[in-house]
Amino acid sequence: MQDTAKQVAEYLLQIKAIKLEPTNPFTWASGWKSPIYCDNRKTLSYPEVRTYIKKAFAEVVMEKYPEVEVIAGVATGAIAQGALVAEEMNKPMVYIRSSAKAHGMTNLIEGEIKPGQKVVVIEDLISTGGSSLKAVQALREAGCEVLGMVAIFTYGFQKAVDNFTENNCKLDTLSDYNIMIDRAQEIGYIKAEDVDQLKEWRKDPASWGV
Repeated sequence: MQDTAKQVAEYLLQIKAIKLEPTNPFTWASGWKSPIYCDNRKTLSYPEVRTYIKKAFAEVVMEKYPEVEVIAGVATGAIAQGALVAEEMNKPMVYIRSSAKAHGMTNLIEGEIKPGQKVVVIEDLISTGGSSLKAVQALREAGCEVLGMVAIFTYGFQKAVDNFTENNCKLDTLSDYNIMIDRAQEIGYIKAEDVDQLKEWRKDPASWGV
């Protein structure tokens, strides 16, 4: 998994799905100032990267959760990722909306799922884990057994660790913030002096740069 984590991090940097700007930070929707911006939807536009991630997802799911019956993607970023993994594994696939439809069947879960089925949730990015865990809760309320979640990337915030622990949900990721920083330095994407700023941000993102 260490080799996979390094390769995924390198791909994300190469295609600029992850951008690092320690001296010219981004502003997130939350208002946080951040030296990193991550948009894993970009991976879908690069067949080599898309295929690598799809196969890496499938390998993790098969290794960790061989009893899985259904793959679930979290809307909207992981709908396509979930479909790719389900196709690779020849499993049924559903996706979970951020909120129920206001018309028709008012579905929160799209696709066919039955109480008691064992589900693995696919996500593209973990920040605090709040929205991802709402999808887990929706599946549990539908009577499913959520085996765990697998995501492309996590910032590794303590808040996310705590949230997943409190919700009794296992989380695996293909790569993470620490591995990405190390890889970015190895390939010359960032300078050594940038590393301290990047690590400092992760400790207290809400106050960084204020």
